[in-house]
Amino acid sequence: MAAKIIKSITELPVDDIQMGTRLRPVSKAGVEAIKASITELGVMKDAIHVRKHKRSGKIELLAGAHRLTVAQELDWSTIKVVCWDCNDDFARLMEIDDNLAGAELTALDTAVFLAERKRVYEKLHPETKATVGADLVSKRWDTADTMSTVSFARATAEKFGISDRHVRRMVSAGSVLTGGDAHRLRSSGRPVTLNDLTELAKIGDVSERYRVIDLLAEGKVKSAKDARKTWASEQNRGVTPPMNNTEKTWQRLQDAWKRASKAGRVTFLEEHGDEVQALLDEIREGQA
Repeated sequence: MAAKIIKSITELPVDDIQMGTRLRPVSKAGVEAIKASITELGVMKDAIHVRKHKRSGKIELLAGAHRLTVAQELDWSTIKVVCWDCNDDFARLMEIDDNLAGAELTALDTAVFLAERKRVYEKLHPETKATVGADLVSKRWDTADTMSTVSFARATAEKFGISDRHVRRMVSAGSVLTGGDAHRLRSSGRPVTLNDLTELAKIGDVSERYRVIDLLAEGKVKSAKDARKTWASEQNRGVTPPMNNTEKTWQRLQDAWKRASKAGRVTFLEEHGDEVQALLDEIREGQA
């Protein structure tokens, strides 16, 4: 993963920098804190990190979304930058590590970031991907974990000064969430806790997970465990909870796919396969 700083670029027009899709939204409190610091110090303390995309030639933000937002809101024409020549994986890790190391993250955001960091880590270190069965036992790894989670947890725990167990719990929780799930949970009136996320990670039924997330987001329960009890009670009473738009769309697509013949499915994939792959790549990269 070779990456180098382009030393000739140290300042860029604010309007030329593309924010792109971030793993978490910019917080108003974070923006106001930076504005207060600028008022007190007279300068923005740190430069933002960007890269010049090799294929498009566009300038993309790597780290410093709050700082760039401040520059936009203050109508700055230019901003100090560190410009990198790097690949997509380096760019993603820089965003993740900048947030993990420098921001006050909620349990939800930490879980989302660590799950994404594990995905990129495995891509960069394919030798750490899951080893199972006799191979796993022969390597004396804990059979409750994949090899990748063990090695990733150790490396991440050492980097950020937290325990292996804490990393594993966060990764497990974040791995079951899609970008839409995280967005819904952020709208909750009460902070989503690690215990809530751990409970969500146990849910295998898609419909139950959607319902639990809805109940948490709407503030109708105190915890994910209570939400699961509500779900179980609804099922016992034969109550069908209202589907949200995501569930409705998923249900229609699933029904159409099941009814389609093999030839129909092949035709669909020939015509729309690239769109589906592009959407999956966007979800994996953006988580939003």
